[in-house]
Amino acid sequence: MTQNINQRLDWASNEALRELPTVSADDHRSGMRHLASGVSIITSRDGETVVGLTATAVCSVTVDPPRMVVLVNKKVAAADTILASGALCINVLAASQAHLAKVFAGMVEGVFGPARFEHGNWHSRVSGAPVLEGALATFDCRVVKVFDESTHHALLCEVLHASEPPGGEPLIYVNGAFCRVSPLEA
Repeated sequence: MTQNINQRLDWASNEALRELPTVSADDHRSGMRHLASGVSIITSRDGETVVGLTATAVCSVTVDPPRMVVLVNKKVAAADTILASGALCINVLAASQAHLAKVFAGMVEGVFGPARFEHGNWHSRVSGAPVLEGALATFDCRVVKVFDESTHHALLCEVLHASEPPGGEPLIYVNGAFCRVSPLEA
């Protein structure tokens, strides 16, 4: 069976660059601390199992069709549930929801697994994945492709439902901390 992986097979990387070594994991991690990212809670449901995790590796891919990509570490409990259900919800957090980001990042002692959903108000939409009421935006998705990227799954998702954003300030993660955005002075 032939699989269409949407990879340009007629393209090759620069041969001279291909031979160069990459930076160390520590150097890469240090540089990435300065790349500010929006914060989301990725949720999924498979039967009675609900899972969620805090993520910063979320990106819009295309508008037509409406697609996003989410990167999830293969070692987290949520990874298997997302793969089994084929669905997830991207809950984009507002600055006022930093506590929820910590809960779903495993940073609140004694709160793990399904107990995380005791924080915040949750419901579901099309896919059945938990949707956070009051999130800055939500994208209820089906997973259409899974790419194996070293330690992570890159999940290409199609958006089945997007919330009407209520407005507000986004939660940002940079330099190892959750932050608010402050506008530059003109």
